[in-house]
Amino acid sequence: MAENYSKTTRGVRVTVRSFYLEDQSQPDEAHYVWAYRVKIENQGRVPVQLLRRTWQITDARGRTQHVHGAGVVGEQPLLEPGESFEYTSGTPLDTPSGFMVGAYHMVVPSSGENFDVAIPAFSLDSPHQSGRVH
Repeated sequence: MAENYSKTTRGVRVTVRSFYLEDQSQPDEAHYVWAYRVKIENQGRVPVQLLRRTWQITDARGRTQHVHGAGVVGEQPLLEPGESFEYTSGTPLDTPSGFMVGAYHMVVPSSGENFDVAIPAFSLDSPHQSGRVH
């Protein structure tokens, strides 16, 4: 069963689960693919909008890719207090394990204030990795 990783920043809770996609991976060609499901919950008192995302994706050799982009899955969700937004995305690596961490860059529409919400670090594990701990 996939483990949930959660972190709350300024009333915005981010929960992530990752899943290894055996059917899309080709270990003999050093191609490993994961999906990750993210839930963003506004537990605060004011509406917030997700404008941009930043990810750091690190493979088992310690190589890190930095990914920046507008919104998530083509959307910039506006979350009223008590609302949540969920989406699924994915990432390939050429090693059988790795990890991801990041931030969502948010704005409070009423004030124009910007703040970052931490995305908790989560591991990308597959059955093909050795017993080493990262």
